[in-house]
Amino acid sequence: MHRPVLLDEVIAHLGPGEGMTLVDGTAGAGGHTAALARRVGATGRVIGLDRDPAMLALARAATAGLPVTLVHSPYSAIREVLDELGIAEVHGIVLDLGLSSDQLAWADRGFSFATDGPLDMRFDSGGDPDRPPGPTAAELVATLPEAELARVFFEYGEERFSRRIARRILEVRRAEPIRTTRQLAELVRRSIPGKFRHGPIDPATRVFQALRIAVNEELDHLDATLKALPDVLAPGGRAAIISFHSLEDRRVKWAFRNDPRLAVLTKKPVTATAQEVSVNPRARSAKLRVAERCPNSNQAGTPSPIPS
Repeated sequence: MHRPVLLDEVIAHLGPGEGMTLVDGTAGAGGHTAALARRVGATGRVIGLDRDPAMLALARAATAGLPVTLVHSPYSAIREVLDELGIAEVHGIVLDLGLSSDQLAWADRGFSFATDGPLDMRFDSGGDPDRPPGPTAAELVATLPEAELARVFFEYGEERFSRRIARRILEVRRAEPIRTTRQLAELVRRSIPGKFRHGPIDPATRVFQALRIAVNEELDHLDATLKALPDVLAPGGRAAIISFHSLEDRRVKWAFRNDPRLAVLTKKPVTATAQEVSVNPRARSAKLRVAERCPNSNQAGTPSPIPS
């Protein structure tokens, strides 16, 4: 069962109150969405977005009877969604960029190698004619050139043995297709030098992260959203973003610091307490950063390039 990460901290920083309009850009199973909705009351509203229809079904159950509007959409389309709903600006936005425990548990989605399943990894596998489904992880593994596979593993997974793994994939796929999570995980483990196979995390973790990011174009969606945030926040409105790895956290930090329309409220990222980690281990790597829309700043800033 999915537990919303850093829930108390998000509530404390966003300060949801009666009559407010808020956005949960990653509604997921509805944990953050429901908690915010209970605090905005009948006169308020929470807009919950998610790319995954299966997660929206869970969110619908979790938010039944609450002032919540759920929309099947990526959070990068927040401006378009609000325009369609006739909302000019909101009082707060939360994004939890982590993968849900529910998604990891569904073997047929291919996000985890804990159980064997098809190598899919798409958040949205279709159903919306305006957003046709992209390639699966299996299709990327089957078609990308060796150099491009190595780049994906290195840039999105920060995998030091990216070239070795990419070379091994090409050798294997010439003989048989790589279609399941177990096939790929075992191939990655065999590609890592022996003394590096027994660290604190499974060697396949970084490759799975990289493929998921590539399949869902996660960093592109995040960059677009960070650029749009100040335009949808009311003066004094706040954005709270929870990231789980350095690629995300670095982008959030630089976007918040380099846009003159925003004031950073968290000089250092907020992390989970030992108590939360003990009951929800996935919170261990979570980092929360919060920024506030400056009251008198209406001109778009020119952020510095995000460091690689």
